Amino acid sequence: MQNDKPGFKINKKFKKNVLLRDYATFKIGGPAKYFFEAKTEEDLIEAIKFVYQKKLSFFILGSGSNLLISDEGYEGLIIKIQMSNIKCQIKSKTQNPKIYAEAGVKLSDLIELSLKNSLTGLEWAAGIPGTVGGAIYGNTGAFNNSISDIIKKVTILEIGSRKIRIRSFKKEDCKFDYRGSIFKKNKKLIILSCILELKKGNKKEIRKKIKERADYRIKNHPLNFLSAGCIFKNQRAKSKNQNLLKRYSELKEFNKKEQIPAAWLIEKCGLKGRKIGGAQVSKKHANFIVNLGKASSNDIIKLINLVKKKVKEKFDIKLEEEIQILSAR
Repeated sequence: MQNDKPGFKINKKFKKNVLLRDYATFKIGGPAKYFFEAKTEEDLIEAIKFVYQKKLSFFILGSGSNLLISDEGYEGLIIKIQMSNIKCQIKSKTQNPKIYAEAGVKLSDLIELSLKNSLTGLEWAAGIPGTVGGAIYGNTGAFNNSISDIIKKVTILEIGSRKIRIRSFKKEDCKFDYRGSIFKKNKKLIILSCILELKKGNKKEIRKKIKERADYRIKNHPLNFLSAGCIFKNQRAKSKNQNLLKRYSELKEFNKKEQIPAAWLIEKCGLKGRKIGGAQVSKKHANFIVNLGKASSNDIIKLINLVKKKVKEKFDIKLEEEIQILSAR
């Protein structure tokens, strides 16, 4: 039937049966029952009203990184955030400069603007394929920095039982923690935009740091394969197992920092290069699972579960996913 073809338009804005693999860095995912691109706040409100009208579930989609989508697709409305206004706000020499960025702004564009204006505080994000909204949602970070370090304010759309309203959250309202925020816990709070507070710096030094961070990712991450970034969170804990501490000297150093890298745990379980179907634990970085070309969502999930099982058996540590897994319902 014509209505089942990918990209079939319900009207000018809503589409039906859009293949989601085209919107995910894993290049995995079946069709969305409904698909909508929100370019303005008004668009987003219209989409939420459509959800109410049709009694649908919905999912906010950014760049499609840090995400595994089921091959069965999604039985609700996918709202692709396309709001991408960005501007620098430098008012005086006595105030820290700020950047206003909407949720759909790419991190790469954010870094480019900060460099253009000699602003420091975003160098750590060089090479991360995400959007501002996604970064705030998951409190994205690297090199001992995170987006929460520079957040001044976040503007959100709050979905209530009877009304939809726009609110402003201060940094403390966002309840940031390691790879998490209030937005990750409460799906009725949708990120619209933010104000980031940076510092004036030396453009040459900023450019150097950006290059160093980007080069590190090129050297250490499997960028030549399809992936969703790091699969698991690093463990914010200490190992108390004396036998393991004697066997692995690195654990003592990790204990000092109160953080055990997930990649290290996976590698010590001998899982680098392990394959299931078209999915593989990266040979380059053990906290990446890569799509070798024809991986299914089930291949990825089976490999995730295998890694969790082996790490639990060997280290008595329960790994927690950093990526989101979007099931059909």
